[in-house]
Amino acid sequence: MTNRILFAACASVMLMTSATAQSPLFPEGRSRQDGSVRVQSSLNFFVPGPTGDSEEAQKLREKARRMIYETAARECDLLKDTLAKDCRLENVNSNINTNRQYGPAPQDGFTINGSMSFQITLK
Repeated sequence: MTNRILFAACASVMLMTSATAQSPLFPEGRSRQDGSVRVQSSLNFFVPGPTGDSEEAQKLREKARRMIYETAARECDLLKDTLAKDCRLENVNSNINTNRQYGPAPQDGFTINGSMSFQITLK
């Protein structure tokens, strides 16, 4: 069940994740199409499950970080399919915070945030 929840969370985040591009400064007379841009993407999601020091909690945290790293590994392929000639991963960051959901149905778990930066050459 945890695998299905984790998969559903990742799939929904992947659908909502958007890449933003910002143009670096180019020498005068050179257009943005001639150069490269930096693309940054970020995602975050809640993973229900144990938050302590148990082996199950540790495996769940590792699986969530793996999802961030696998997303970063596939992002260059997506960028090449859409707007990049070349792509290079520059940075990946993951952060896990223990989080207890409050409300009518409290649930233990954690929030994972991930961000990644790429340097691309536009098509």
